[in-house]
Amino acid sequence: MQAVREMIEYENPLLSLKIWQTTRGGSGSNIGWHYHPECELLLVQSGQLNVDLSDETYSMQAGDIVILGNSQLHRDHNPGGLLNYIVLQFDLKTYFDQSTIPYLQYFNETKVPLSAMNYIFRENMEARDAASECIREIHQEAINKESGYELAVNMLIKKLLLILIRNDNRGLLADQDRVERIRLKPVLDFVESHIEDRITVEDACGLANMSYYYFVKFFKKIMGLSFTEYVNFRKIKRAEQLLLTRDMSVTEIGDQIGMANMAHFYKMFKRFNGCSPKEFQRKMLAWGRN
Repeated sequence: MQAVREMIEYENPLLSLKIWQTTRGGSGSNIGWHYHPECELLLVQSGQLNVDLSDETYSMQAGDIVILGNSQLHRDHNPGGLLNYIVLQFDLKTYFDQSTIPYLQYFNETKVPLSAMNYIFRENMEARDAASECIREIHQEAINKESGYELAVNMLIKKLLLILIRNDNRGLLADQDRVERIRLKPVLDFVESHIEDRITVEDACGLANMSYYYFVKFFKKIMGLSFTEYVNFRKIKRAEQLLLTRDMSVTEIGDQIGMANMAHFYKMFKRFNGCSPKEFQRKMLAWGRN
């Protein structure tokens, strides 16, 4: 059976996230092979759940957590009995801002899949329990939707990532060379301070003191995105801020982020948000009035 690319629909446009609790009963209650760009955490509340990856199977019981990486092929099945579990799916890169973007490199999965971090939840009960509490709190925040819950969810997602970083005793997340990451800091700072300009690979090469071809490979290896993809991503993030905080036309915003070509701006915006700038603005403003 062919694997299915699952389309994740975010309930709240302010959060690139979906979380829900579900109950399944009886053996044969299976979900076939599928994948999605979002990373995923599964927390079993009661019962048993088996999660198959291409090269490994996780047999989960109450209290167990499994994390799956970006577009990682997986399926799950209930070996029998009543099963209750929470599913959390979110787009990792949207939870990094200017001050935390260097840590995105820890999760680019160029050397090891994110599922390799499951050893933490097997070997460190304190870390597992802390992560479980974060997932339950995110779920409760999403249900209650009290004022400021988006802030709470954002902080809890970052806490989950921090739990992984600080409890990675094998150094899987940080194994590719802190010194190499430091070499990119002038480039990342330059992108943020010149977001309104046309930023070229040649500009970055000079700052990093690397040849063109070496820099292109180096940046993709460290960041998990090509330099051009990264610049476009940061520009669109700035456009989102302007759409929600400034009384500016789409054309003015395109100029402000160095994308004066409207066709290119719309294409990039839709790639990262699945809609046009105006549709994004309408959805956000409508959500804020609810």
